[in-house]
Amino acid sequence: MIQLITMLFMMLVMAFPSDGRSLGFDDHAIRNNFYELSQTPELENKIDPMVLNMALSGYYSLKEQGKVNRDGILTVIDFNRPSVDERLFVIDVNRGILLYSTLVAHGSGSGDNYAQHFSNDSGSHQSSLGFYTTGDTYDGKNGCSLKLYGMERGINDNAESRSIVIHGADYVSSDYIRKHGRLGRSQGCPAISFESLQQVIDLIKGGSCLFISYGGREYANKSTLLNPDLARLQVVSEPLF
Repeated sequence: MIQLITMLFMMLVMAFPSDGRSLGFDDHAIRNNFYELSQTPELENKIDPMVLNMALSGYYSLKEQGKVNRDGILTVIDFNRPSVDERLFVIDVNRGILLYSTLVAHGSGSGDNYAQHFSNDSGSHQSSLGFYTTGDTYDGKNGCSLKLYGMERGINDNAESRSIVIHGADYVSSDYIRKHGRLGRSQGCPAISFESLQQVIDLIKGGSCLFISYGGREYANKSTLLNPDLARLQVVSEPLF
């Protein structure tokens, strides 16, 4: 098993090369955390190894840029999984343990049981992929909600203007699944059950990293957090005035 995991990790490193990681990626730390987390019984068969690798890579990139205030807390939402499965995972990266997992809804424009379509546009009612940082809570139309800030231009940087937040919803429950065969859907927010809301908020509020994943290379090839060379090209292409 250990040999298989090691071989898998090397394949992932080859799939997402590190030749441009002079921005401060700590490949040794990523490798160690990946190995520890992949051995965590609670995560085995729940988070795809490629999703976990991307999540850790982006987390360390944001941390190096000083954009992560809650060190060690990483939330992964894996929209490769159906809505009837738990697919939100709060991880303690430093200790290599799963802190919490729960159901989470996707946007009504993204699909039914599976999320398949994603957008950064207002009015799309679709979920947005990529890396976010968490903010503070506020009382909104859905009650207590947690602000999210998209960290990737063109992918999720309209999250704040779209009011993409974590909030509670009565359509996120096992009862709803039994009646409808899937969770209900939001207007683009990663909505969770009211039962899980306070615990999740307490674990991740105040500047932790959150990653929403779907697919693999298509998103990864567009992400400046996973591809530092793209970030450099983006900076060079920006006008000086």
